[in-house]
Amino acid sequence: MIVVAGEALVDLVIRPDGSVSAELGGGPFNVARTVGRLGLDAAFLGCISTDRFGTRLVDQLRADGVRPDLIVRTEAPTTLAAAELDEGGAASYRFYIDGTSAPAVSEIPEILLPIEAVHIGTLGLVLEPMATTVESFIATLSDDVLVVVDPNCRPAVITDHSTYVARIHAVLAKAHIVKVSTDDAEFLAPGTTAVQLARQMIDNGVRVVLVTAGGDQTVVVNVAGDRAVPIPRITVVDTIGAGDSFGGGFLAAWLSAGRSIDDLDDLDLVAEAAAAANAVAASTCTRIGADPPWRADLDDRWPLA
Repeated sequence: MIVVAGEALVDLVIRPDGSVSAELGGGPFNVARTVGRLGLDAAFLGCISTDRFGTRLVDQLRADGVRPDLIVRTEAPTTLAAAELDEGGAASYRFYIDGTSAPAVSEIPEILLPIEAVHIGTLGLVLEPMATTVESFIATLSDDVLVVVDPNCRPAVITDHSTYVARIHAVLAKAHIVKVSTDDAEFLAPGTTAVQLARQMIDNGVRVVLVTAGGDQTVVVNVAGDRAVPIPRITVVDTIGAGDSFGGGFLAAWLSAGRSIDDLDDLDLVAEAAAAANAVAASTCTRIGADPPWRADLDDRWPLA
């Protein structure tokens, strides 16, 4: 089982023409849906409201094949994010968090199935008590559980930069794969390029870093070196959930191909999985909101058996 831990929320998508729609989202929520739609056994670990938005979130996870076993329910209202789109479809975010559902993870529900991989990130490493709970959970995992970290930094929510960076370093000590964007790198280590930061992470024990730079390219970095992986050319509708679907796509490609933690040192194999993840993210960008593709939607763009 793949456990994806963090927040589920509702994006209020505000388009340049002023129209607004309510779309289901949250970085880890999107990752879990991506993994489920690509045919792997995933469970979402997070707190979701019993209100109507929360019911929609849980129903969507179920519809995408994601296990609800680790979901904590609360009477608190659903956490909201205002996602403002520019003319090119890129989103900037503001969050409505106080007194809402997503932060309220104070303990880990009993996990009955063996865990093959854990994915964490976004507000799951910021909001309390969830962030402390997730950090403690990661520290308890055995070394044979594949750990993926996507900081997906949200500066508007991070009030204490040094505490946040310290938490990132703590979870990276257990991480095998890290996804970092150019924006993440600038926030985490100002003045350091994303590839430079990736190389520092590799030197400190991370096995693979996936560097994303919007629609330009993906660069994969491991002990063998680094390699640029091209991104398919598409007409972008919006970029909401693109990075999340990339992360979920990479994890699904890696595990569905039967790859192990030791295989992460093979640059060819990592680049192959990144190409599959690029196809997943590109497909998401052709749809409104965070709506990752199903395995059947990808055709020959999913290069792994």
